[in-house]
Amino acid sequence: MKGLILSGGSGRRLRPLTHTNAKQLVPIANKPILHYVLEDLVSAGVTNIAIVVGDTGDEVRASVGDGSRWGATVAYVEQSAPLGLAHAVLVAQDFLADDPFVMYLGDNMFEESLDLIVEGFVDSEEAARLLLARVDDPCAFGVANVDSSGAIVGLVEKPTDPPSDLALVGVYLFTAAIHEAVRRIRPSARGELEITDAIQLLIDDGANINHRVLEGWWIDTGKKDPLLACNRLVLARLPGDGVLVDDDAEVIRSTLVGPVVVAAGARIVDSTVGPSVAVGAGCRIEGSTVDDSVLMDGSSIMGQQMVTGSVLGREAGIHGVGGQLDRRSSVLSVLLGDHSLVDTTGVVDEVISNG
Repeated sequence: MKGLILSGGSGRRLRPLTHTNAKQLVPIANKPILHYVLEDLVSAGVTNIAIVVGDTGDEVRASVGDGSRWGATVAYVEQSAPLGLAHAVLVAQDFLADDPFVMYLGDNMFEESLDLIVEGFVDSEEAARLLLARVDDPCAFGVANVDSSGAIVGLVEKPTDPPSDLALVGVYLFTAAIHEAVRRIRPSARGELEITDAIQLLIDDGANINHRVLEGWWIDTGKKDPLLACNRLVLARLPGDGVLVDDDAEVIRSTLVGPVVVAAGARIVDSTVGPSVAVGAGCRIEGSTVDDSVLMDGSSIMGQQMVTGSVLGREAGIHGVGGQLDRRSSVLSVLLGDHSLVDTTGVVDEVISNG
């Protein structure tokens, strides 16, 4: 079985962070999301993998390389524009050939083991196997219509009137039957080749379409709040007191509240950090309190009474005097792109002068 990872989306929902970063490389607990996907595939025995890339292809290649560090062989497929999941299958057909494959969205993470999901597929009579999860807002997803026997009888993309609460999770198993289906469909109203339309063709043709319903959590990390939720869930897996500090990091007169992870070269002084904080390589936190946040490499937080629910891009910063305001006035929650700076000094001075 082959693997196909989709890493070509524009990441509009995470801007400004994704103006300069591939959304699949945003870190969760100091490791890029895409690396978790690769680990999942390899752990399930899928080692022949292609990654579909777009404008951020160079960054993805630099991060993943040839895949050898995971014991995999990784090739790259260029997608001219993010024209839909079925379009990604279409452009990857030379790599996929007639082999069964796992298609995995590169910005999705889930708790369940992938090997349990792919088990038995190759030797089955199934043309496709879909991964489903119950969601509160099915209107935002592709949704499965399941009959009383548990069989999928229809799929609809982002419906206004959902037939169920079972959303398509970002993992799909296919045989070569999907290739004819993606060639037959036409772009949807939003101009994309929808994988749900291709699967619906298989259903209409009487193909055997099976599914699994996830038992654990699943998160599409394409927005700030879900990304932070995923960071909390992954950090919660840390053993012991949940505090993991690299030997090359410095923690001076500070308190770390687990779960928290601190990468090499980071420096934390006179601060309280955690819970649920990932501090990237070379970050600086001084005179501040930080919780529930992701700090990418080289970012800094200086003189802040409370930073919470925040994502800082590479070399981004929040700087000020801190410690002089009541907590309600000085709580910050931000999403910063690379090399951006929020200076709160003037805000602090104005509030102090106004009493």
